[in-house]
Amino acid sequence: MVVLKGVPALLSPELLYALARMGHGDEIVLADVNFPTSSICRCGPEEIRADGLGIPQLLEAMLKLLPLDTYVEKPAVVMELVPSDRERGLQTPVWRSYQSILLGAGCASPLAKIERFEFYERAKKAFAIVATGLSGAEHSGGYWVPREQTLPCPR
Repeated sequence: MVVLKGVPALLSPELLYALARMGHGDEIVLADVNFPTSSICRCGPEEIRADGLGIPQLLEAMLKLLPLDTYVEKPAVVMELVPSDRERGLQTPVWRSYQSILLGAGCASPLAKIERFEFYERAKKAFAIVATGLSGAEHSGGYWVPREQTLPCPR
């Protein structure tokens, strides 16, 4: 395999091909190992494996190539904690990492948070779901839906 200049090496050919085929408003889900990727992909999204990689490192690499949608208020979405997780004080420090990565890519929009089953329904309409290798215990809040656009977020 040839190494492409400027393309992060951790992005697989399969993921690069999916990114190249995405268009206006298409969404791609970055999911942890506990997300029901295979069952949701039976509804239409392409399943892409990224075992051993974390969402932050994938997100950072993808944002070097993928412009976020500037026509929506919040182009990045995470699954909100369920009430029982909030009650027991579960923390989601990875969301701060996501926000920092977004800022580094020139997008200051805050993360949108949506309810679990609403997230599952939205994921069924995604272009693809990338299953990473980290578990929710190691990576709380590890579900992400960026929207694609042809222009980057304004700086």
